[in-house]
Amino acid sequence: MPLDPFMFADEFGPLTVVHISGPLPGLRAIVVVDNVACGPAIGGTRMAADAGLEECARLARAMTLKNAAAGLPHGGAKSVIIADPGVEGSEKERLVRAFACAIRDLTDYIPGPDMGTDERAMAWVHDEIGRSVGLPPEIGGIPLDEIGATGFGVAVAAEVAQEFCDLELKGARVAVQGFGAVGRHAARFLGEKGCTLVAAADSRGTLHDPDGIDVDALIALKAEGGGVTDHGQGKELARDDIIGVDCDIWIPAARPDVITAETVGQLKARLVVQGANIPITKEAERTLFDRGVLSVPDFIANAGGVICASVEYHGGTASLAFDTIEEKVRHNTRAVLEASKSQNIPPHKAAGNLAKARVRRAMATRRWSPSTLE
Repeated sequence: MPLDPFMFADEFGPLTVVHISGPLPGLRAIVVVDNVACGPAIGGTRMAADAGLEECARLARAMTLKNAAAGLPHGGAKSVIIADPGVEGSEKERLVRAFACAIRDLTDYIPGPDMGTDERAMAWVHDEIGRSVGLPPEIGGIPLDEIGATGFGVAVAAEVAQEFCDLELKGARVAVQGFGAVGRHAARFLGEKGCTLVAAADSRGTLHDPDGIDVDALIALKAEGGGVTDHGQGKELARDDIIGVDCDIWIPAARPDVITAETVGQLKARLVVQGANIPITKEAERTLFDRGVLSVPDFIANAGGVICASVEYHGGTASLAFDTIEEKVRHNTRAVLEASKSQNIPPHKAAGNLAKARVRRAMATRRWSPSTLE
């Protein structure tokens, strides 16, 4: 039975839920515009064969909170194209262009790259409807995945967090679950701060070497189409074994809900910095807090990508994007972790309180805000 979109409704949204079938035969997609009180909603377009409404709605809400926490003039949204992201190139272009045409009149939504899509895909969207972010530099964009905007923000969040968990980045052992657009750059920027990558995982498996992995070599291997286990260094493990690797910092940078009540006991890290969206369930977040493991929430730690997208949308440069990411992620990480410590609540709860307060203040300025209807 299809999920009822109203099961996700609360004071914040969702504003609009759209199911798309066509205009291209075989196109199936969902768009959730969660909240636009702060401005037109920015959110990635994900391509995945197993994507659905629940995931899309949760990710859209995460974008509302992320954009509000970052102080951006944008609301939150998300879209999913239900298809294999590895589909042949011309067919993928047809699907993305058809999706763009289907959302032409959904002007409250500004698409960006996400899992399964990239700057080129956003160029196709922009060509069709003149509205997207994360564009190639050739058409005036800031390629956020290429420059590593999200991964840079993750490294900044980790640098702030070390003060709150008795950990020094220099010499810290890092494990990255999802060595892709976010994970590889997080490993690179953390390496520049003195960390050592000891494990990395992708869809094919996990590579583990307690003596350290050459990050640049692994990035080059992935760029050539290889998997992390093709590196020829270290020990090959199963994909999900990355959860139990002995490390100091664990970075989820792939799909949602990789750490649950059932798997959280395997984690051995002292610090978790969430590079992915909603990678840890609420129950697991509570368990980490009770165990004394510091977990920097997703919409605080991984806001670098959408901050970069907002800077691009408003005509800024890559250098301005990096400066803005540094400022906002550093400030918000500290604010959330200080609130968590002073109030003795999990960081994800403190982050939610901060972001929701900002959204409520923005909603109060709008004509159709809840306060005006009471």
